[in-house]
Amino acid sequence: MRYVRFLQGTRIAYGLQEQDHIEEISTTPFLPYEKTGVTHEMGDVRLLAPCLPSKIVAIGVNYKAHAAEMGRDLPEEPMFFYKPSTAVIGPGDAIVWPKDSERLDYEGEMAVVIGSVARHVRREDWRDVVLGYTPAIDATARDFQMKDLQWGRAKGFDTSAPLGPCIESEADPFDVRLITRINGEVKQDSSTSDLIFDVSAIIEFVSAYITLLPGDVIMTGTPSGIGTLATGDQIEVELEGIGVLKASVKGGPS
Repeated sequence: MRYVRFLQGTRIAYGLQEQDHIEEISTTPFLPYEKTGVTHEMGDVRLLAPCLPSKIVAIGVNYKAHAAEMGRDLPEEPMFFYKPSTAVIGPGDAIVWPKDSERLDYEGEMAVVIGSVARHVRREDWRDVVLGYTPAIDATARDFQMKDLQWGRAKGFDTSAPLGPCIESEADPFDVRLITRINGEVKQDSSTSDLIFDVSAIIEFVSAYITLLPGDVIMTGTPSGIGTLATGDQIEVELEGIGVLKASVKGGPS
């Protein structure tokens, strides 16, 4: 299933994307629902962020090649931090350069969307709590990250978490090709097979400490090839077989 959240006129609804149209569902993907038979052409709606998480849990240094790129040893356990719900924007929206930052970086990622309450989930049961997967961008004010003791400002600023365009429920999260393009040029090209901690390990570890709610998002980390952004840049993060997330950069150092 490919779930989308969309704006049609003044209405916001969820639906199932099927090629060039969307069929509305009666509630949300996080509740029991029925197909309504109401359809919309893709060109007649605006896609929104596919979920509204209460929190985003982001995993740091979780690709082997990225750890090597940064000169870091492989971590012994997942390291996670948070982005607030106010960081979320949808496909086609703009990342707004945070005030006083001089360096803004891109990090393309695969995000996991939680489908049911998850607490103390055993590794072998991870599928029971996952709805699906969506492309994500972890926009990072790198100068703030290097200066601040905590990463809340560097990675949690408004618009720092683009998500979308859809939630794909049938992908194999263990081997998804991830490509990040800046102005059409490939900057990251990897696979989730290079993850240090895969989705099952991440869910087991994170849910041992915090309760994940339906609609919450886990960003699984970024591969090698991170770099800087400039005002007006166009970003694409493609998860092969899932979708392409597009965003732009607005504002910049004064």
